[in-house]
Amino acid sequence: MNTQQRRITVVLLAMISMLYRSSNSEEAPSFSFVKQATQAPPVMFYDYIIIGGGTAGCALAATLSQSANVLLLERGGSPYGNRNIENIALFAIDLADPTPTSPAQRFISEDGVINARARVLGGGSAVNAGFYSRASQAYIEKVGWDEALVNQSYEWVERKLAFQPQVLQFQSAFRDGLVEIGVDPYNGFTYDHIYGTKVGGTIFDSHGHRHSAADLLEYAFSMRTTVYLHATVHKILFDNQKLKKPKALGVIFSDALGIKHKAFLRAGVKNEIILSAGAIGSPQLLMLSGIGPASELQFQGIDVVLDQPFVGQGMADNPMNALFVPSPSPVETSLIQVVGITQFKTYIEAASGSNFATALALNLPEAHEIFSPQTNQSYHVANDQKLPIDISNAYTFINSLINGTIGGGVILEKITGPHSKGYLRLKSSDPQDNPSVTFNYFQEPEDLLRCIKGMETIIKVIESKPFSRFRYPGMMVQDLISMMVNLPLNLRQRHLSDTISLEQFCKDTVMTIWHYHGGCHVGKVVDKGYQVMGVSRLRVIDGSTFYESPGTNPQATVMMLGRYMGRRILKGRLGGKIGKD
Repeated sequence: MNTQQRRITVVLLAMISMLYRSSNSEEAPSFSFVKQATQAPPVMFYDYIIIGGGTAGCALAATLSQSANVLLLERGGSPYGNRNIENIALFAIDLADPTPTSPAQRFISEDGVINARARVLGGGSAVNAGFYSRASQAYIEKVGWDEALVNQSYEWVERKLAFQPQVLQFQSAFRDGLVEIGVDPYNGFTYDHIYGTKVGGTIFDSHGHRHSAADLLEYAFSMRTTVYLHATVHKILFDNQKLKKPKALGVIFSDALGIKHKAFLRAGVKNEIILSAGAIGSPQLLMLSGIGPASELQFQGIDVVLDQPFVGQGMADNPMNALFVPSPSPVETSLIQVVGITQFKTYIEAASGSNFATALALNLPEAHEIFSPQTNQSYHVANDQKLPIDISNAYTFINSLINGTIGGGVILEKITGPHSKGYLRLKSSDPQDNPSVTFNYFQEPEDLLRCIKGMETIIKVIESKPFSRFRYPGMMVQDLISMMVNLPLNLRQRHLSDTISLEQFCKDTVMTIWHYHGGCHVGKVVDKGYQVMGVSRLRVIDGSTFYESPGTNPQATVMMLGRYMGRRILKGRLGGKIGKD
């Protein structure tokens, strides 16, 4: 065969390969391989079993399916066809839905902060505010990831679901206010994490339609992919007889009718179970499967597979504090678009219209009800420390936000890190139950100092000239602070006075921005390849492995990590024979 014939052969083979690939990929939402778990057989076998169809799990499944048979188990339903998920204007509703079928499962930390964990295909990317921004270069270097593969993996994600937002009046005023007060330079639109003020990406397109991590399944090889919805994994099964270390064999999961199924790994040393159930679900499921602190497992009646005291340790949640600014001028509906990345390690962000404020407001009545004398639940807060707030005025304000009578925006700050750490413990052996989580907000003084500086920056933005059209003349910042302090934002003790310090404001009004992480740290629970130490054929790949939250919003990096580790796993499986995207 001469050179010309070889070239023609190579081109033909490439064309055949492309046609074969395209014929075996499908477009959202019409995935033939996504099914209800009630359709699953009693027993099944796969090369990879991924637990959790969230931000990391969808990317992992799509990648691994290129060369292996993959089962993805998601405890929630589909995001497609749910207007509350797909429509930016309805963002708040699912976060405030306490029902058992909600895509966002409510939990309250032992610190008294109302929180949520995703319960839907696409994970947090299906219920969050949609901001898309990469991790910093320093973060990537510190973790030790391969920079070239990281960039390729980010780009792979961005081709499906990252967009440039249309920045309108409120966000423009907020952006210009940040620059005026010295959060500079202005870096324009970029996905990169750079000091100064920037416009970041969004997973909402120009029509306000959400594109979650579930859309990454468009990359999946459909003939080798199976996704079961409403599939609740109860435990991972191990063979620990006459072995140096326990070996993962499979999982037990139940469907929506409560019928149990078993999925096993096929024979082969390269086949694995991968936990991608998130920072709450992954440490919880390790414990339910017998990997965790032995004394705690025995207390719950769980057989100990591996005494691993670090599982559930190092839990952290980036605290959020905010001011709501009533506006005399109409404001657009916007979620997070502009961010000020400060040198003192605090991020300043804003949202306008009814959606973000409503997300906060819809949580408030329940916060009061839980904390009221009519209930027996006080979440470790003594009776003499109940919220000394004006409930009548609080409810009037809440209803005005929900009904749209009051317009305006929220300016918030989120600290990096954080340094303060907590822990997760089982409440029961039921996988449907939330575990007990303590984050210890502001336990470390450095976190509190960052919050104070962040609040000082927010105040300067509100008082800046560019932002003046969205601020009522004569309204003092202290009025805004008092308004927030008098709302039941959480279940924590309040310290009301005519002039509250910013230090006390941070402590009293702390909320979550849903960026919690930890519980399965690299070097403590998993190694640098995300393999669970002390057992074989089991990895954890999600935000539970992070020591700190990457960038201003972690979702881009969690999706990237799913793709990144999927590529690395396939490289090991195929003996290094894996091409570029």
